Amino acid sequence: MSETGALRSASRVRAPELRGRGWLNTGGRRLSLAELRGKVVLLDFWTFCCINCLHVLDELRPLEERYGDVLVAVGVHSPKFEHEKDPDALAAAVERYGVTHPVLDDPEMVTWGQYAARAWPTLCVIDPEGYVVATMTGEGHAAGLTALIDELVAVHEAKGTLRRGDGPYVPPPVFEGSLHFPGKAIAAPRGGFLVSSSAAHQIVELAPDGATVLRRFGSGRRGRADGPADAAEFTEPQGLCLLPAHVAEVAGYDLVVADTVNHLLRGVRLADGTVSTVAGTGRPWRSTVDGHAHDALAVDLSSPWDLAWYEDRLIVAMAGIHQLWWFDPVRRTAGAYAGTTVEALRDGPLAQAWVAQPSGLSTVDGRLWLVDSESSALRFVSDGAVHTVVGQGLFDFGHVDGPATQALFQHPLGVLALPDGTVLVADTYNGAVRRYADGGVSTVMTGLAEPSDLVLAPDGEVFVVESGAHRLARLTTDPTDATAGRRYRTERPPTVLAPGEVRLDVVFTPAPGQKLDDSFGVPTRLEVSASPPGLLLAGAGVSSELSRTLRLADPPEGGILQVVAQAATCDAEAEHPACHLTRQDWGVPVRLDPTGPTELRLILRG
Repeated sequence: MSETGALRSASRVRAPELRGRGWLNTGGRRLSLAELRGKVVLLDFWTFCCINCLHVLDELRPLEERYGDVLVAVGVHSPKFEHEKDPDALAAAVERYGVTHPVLDDPEMVTWGQYAARAWPTLCVIDPEGYVVATMTGEGHAAGLTALIDELVAVHEAKGTLRRGDGPYVPPPVFEGSLHFPGKAIAAPRGGFLVSSSAAHQIVELAPDGATVLRRFGSGRRGRADGPADAAEFTEPQGLCLLPAHVAEVAGYDLVVADTVNHLLRGVRLADGTVSTVAGTGRPWRSTVDGHAHDALAVDLSSPWDLAWYEDRLIVAMAGIHQLWWFDPVRRTAGAYAGTTVEALRDGPLAQAWVAQPSGLSTVDGRLWLVDSESSALRFVSDGAVHTVVGQGLFDFGHVDGPATQALFQHPLGVLALPDGTVLVADTYNGAVRRYADGGVSTVMTGLAEPSDLVLAPDGEVFVVESGAHRLARLTTDPTDATAGRRYRTERPPTVLAPGEVRLDVVFTPAPGQKLDDSFGVPTRLEVSASPPGLLLAGAGVSSELSRTLRLADPPEGGILQVVAQAATCDAEAEHPACHLTRQDWGVPVRLDPTGPTELRLILRG
């Protein structure tokens, strides 16, 4: 989804005014750039479906705290999916993800267009005099932003144009309730349910009625701490999985939690509630991990979102890097399972398939079912390969029943495979539960507030995790559906290129104070592919050079170039240098025209 890069402005460009439908986190007040004059302003163009955008929200938290008296971050919400245009859905997302700065609601993407944003996420820095001084896309820019903010503060304090003091953020009312944006749920060993209360940073055990709270794991504070149930800390946990009894006995814990924003897997011993870290370093993923066994506590994870027991190990939906991983609780090892990290929809052998923000897992009868939220797809793993039954690509979605080849979902987050062979899908952005059976899709229930998971109770009843309503709800049949039949497509302005030979250049310059790091091999990597594959006649594949010549065909409807680039760097002067990996993927919509340019230039960092 994301395009990445950073570009310092060569000339002084006055920042366009911030225009949209309304504002959140300002106490109802509309903001203007004029009243922000004297502050460093950081615009974050985001959409709440996008995992890269959620990563940026967490990268900005330390900057907002460190520079609270001189920096004003402003989220500019620029939606991809139709559901994201709903102002109530946006308000819920701002609350769900703990956004602590003003947010401009820009459903028509007016401000997006004024700032020439091309991808989610995009960051723009405005100096205290109201001029755009830098634009960068993608995640991983915290170090560069820190250096730039320090520079701007020094320059404008000397000029007398810096204004210190509180910003315009007004916090929303404090939520009170048993669950706060629950994400995933499973049946508990002694009856009832275990639920991840994501915005409350806790795991909650509920009675069989799905409402009565029996106990909580986690203090409720956003953080990362092992220990007793009332002192341990999670940050926006999601997926849950109980280990088989013989595995739990050896591992020393019963429940595994996908501690999503901490980039960790945590183990919970249900007998006394003790929480421990079982996989991940806590650092977000920045380097390739193969399918071989690696020390689970030494690998970097990326937004693990759901978990399922399959083939005698735990499978992890690694939403942040568009892969599935495996984790062995007995050997305490982990590795990649499926996907290449390219965000797209392509079937094939596990190591070659493409997935797109996998967010839900379920197993039955030797099959591992998954939903890819960004391609709105229902897929399964069987016989060493990934197969798609519903889904047409990153930008095609809707609410359409019928044959699986024609059906459409909208950003589904949950899946439940039932013993009778049917598969239920939490069709999140359609507010519905859908059923896949006998090669077709039907709608079971509508009118739900962002359903994010489904769970089968011991008595055979199905409960829906209704995340936006902060509850578990019993699944009922609703034969009326006024929304079925709607089709949508995300339209982004295509890049016009000439058919035939096109030179691709990915421009990379290390961030200030860093240098390329070849201590673990060649520091740069470029992977190019296309959808449809026929768009790219030559130039596909992986190389260590960040430039190459492509040969493009001229399909009637154009297509999308998938470009993935990465560069390894380390601190240049530090006594104990830290390692960094800048890596992003571009999905570039392309329209071919004989008069178009013969060069495509992408900025990784500048």
